[in-house]
Amino acid sequence: MAELDHNGHELKAGLRFPWVAPPAAGETLEVAPGVLWLRMPLPFGLDHINLYLLRHDDGWVAVDSGLATEQSRAVWEQVLGGVLEGRPLLALVCTHFHYDHSGLLGWLAERFRCPVYMTHAEYQAIHVAPPQDDEPHWAFHQYYRQAGLSEEDSVAFLPLIRQAHFRPTPPAAFRRLREGSVLPIGGRRWQVVVGRGHSPEHACLYSAEDGLLISGDQVLPRITPTVGVSVDEPDGDPLRDWLESLDRLGQLPDEVLVLPAHERPFHGLHTRLTQLREHHRRHLDLALERCAQPCTAAELMAELFPRLRSRFDELMAIAETLAHCNYLIGEGLLVRETEAGVHRYRRVRSGETTGAPSSPF
Repeated sequence: MAELDHNGHELKAGLRFPWVAPPAAGETLEVAPGVLWLRMPLPFGLDHINLYLLRHDDGWVAVDSGLATEQSRAVWEQVLGGVLEGRPLLALVCTHFHYDHSGLLGWLAERFRCPVYMTHAEYQAIHVAPPQDDEPHWAFHQYYRQAGLSEEDSVAFLPLIRQAHFRPTPPAAFRRLREGSVLPIGGRRWQVVVGRGHSPEHACLYSAEDGLLISGDQVLPRITPTVGVSVDEPDGDPLRDWLESLDRLGQLPDEVLVLPAHERPFHGLHTRLTQLREHHRRHLDLALERCAQPCTAAELMAELFPRLRSRFDELMAIAETLAHCNYLIGEGLLVRETEAGVHRYRRVRSGETTGAPSSPF
């Protein structure tokens, strides 16, 4: 039996969950006056995404849109004709470009002729499509080759990223969100708090008056958001960006109700931020220990993620492993050396002066 506090809220892992169960797909649950929690299905191990519907005048503002699947469209039809009582969507807010969040943006925006609000970097990123040609660009294979994987491995990833639901219909135009932007919706002032690392310029929405934080993927209550190096920026340092973003989110009050994109809303923001930092600190320590002897990212991945169940898990894990490597290089704790087109990482030896950064070539 779950532990409950005096308000009947479930207590788990230092967090407090006001709702024991989520709404069923196509149904909603009011988490604050005029704020509805809508759960949409996903065809993955992580089988859902949470969207939020904000009442405004004679219509609604939707935060995120779901994946571009027929199942998602069917749920939207059910919601539009049922819970929303036929009232239109007046605007769409997209937290970030990832396909479960942006997949139906263009479809909904065209249907209601309504504006889409998102940050500039996320609008740009939504137009960077996964490789669709029979033979991907050379940089695609090079990324995985340098990580210590074979060309056969990289080819095996292609069917995963070429699936139709990874090709959202982008909106034709957008209204730009910036750090500190304020969206007046339904009598509330939603302030934009930008996070980076999980995606280029992820927009969270914070209502100080009501103590609400729509966190998207930036803060999740149980799983850790993917923070990975992408094929199009192989020397990026997203983990540093993400950890710095957690520090900024830590300036918000601990008692806010966090409305995440996955799993259930919760209280305990500061506790969760500490847990997320500690998770990555453990991975960084483990990476340093493994790199006492030079190893490839693929070899290190097996240490950091020993229970991968599928090619999709491997796709995510190699990107996360590279993020930890690049962070440690930036800290001056790892050196990257290249031999025959493959990168190997080793820990900086005692007394060693690294001097110039690791060669990018």
